[in-house]
Amino acid sequence: MKIIRKIYDWMGKKVNSKYSTFWLSFLFFIEAFFFFPVDPLLILFCIQNNKRSIFYASVATISSVIGGFVGYMIGAVMWKSIGIKLVSWIISQNTFNNVVAKYKLYQNWAVLIAGFTPLPYKAVTISAGFCNLPLIPFLFFSLLSRGTRFFILAGIIRIWGARIKNFIDQYFNQLIILFTVILILSFLLLK
Repeated sequence: MKIIRKIYDWMGKKVNSKYSTFWLSFLFFIEAFFFFPVDPLLILFCIQNNKRSIFYASVATISSVIGGFVGYMIGAVMWKSIGIKLVSWIISQNTFNNVVAKYKLYQNWAVLIAGFTPLPYKAVTISAGFCNLPLIPFLFFSLLSRGTRFFILAGIIRIWGARIKNFIDQYFNQLIILFTVILILSFLLLK
C-alpha cells in the first residue's frame, strides 16, 4: 500500500507541473498495452485541478484510444515476439484463451463492455488485434467505452471534487483494497 501511496503523491506533484498534460497523456497511452491503473490518476488530476476535469477526460480518452491502436497492432502484427510476453505479465494463458473465445463470439460488444470495466485495457487491445477484429469498429467502440468511463469519472469529480478528495485521503488504503477486489472479480468473470 505504501508504494501505491507514494506513486499517488508523486503524481499529485505532476498535476501542477508544466508537463502535466504530457504525463497524463503518456500514462494513459501506455496503459493500453502495459498495465498501469489509470483511474486513480485521472481522479487525482481532476481533484487537483477541478476546472480542467473535462480537458483531462479528453486527453485520457484520446491517449487511451491511440494506445489501444498500438496494443491492437502488437496483437495483430507482433504477437509471437512481444504480445505473448505482455499478456503473460498480467493474465494466464487460460484466461487469455477465454478472452479470445469471447471476442470471436461477441466481437465489438466485447470491446465496448471490456473497455468500460476495470479489466486491464491491454488485455482488450492485444486480444482484439490477435483475434483480427475489424480495426475501425474496434477503435470506435474503444473511443465510446473509454470516453464514457473517463468522462463520467471526470464529471463526478467536477461536481463533488473537494468532498471526494477528503474521502480518498481518509480511506485511501480501503479504496485500493476495493479496487483490487473488483479487478480480481473481473478476472474471475473471464474464467
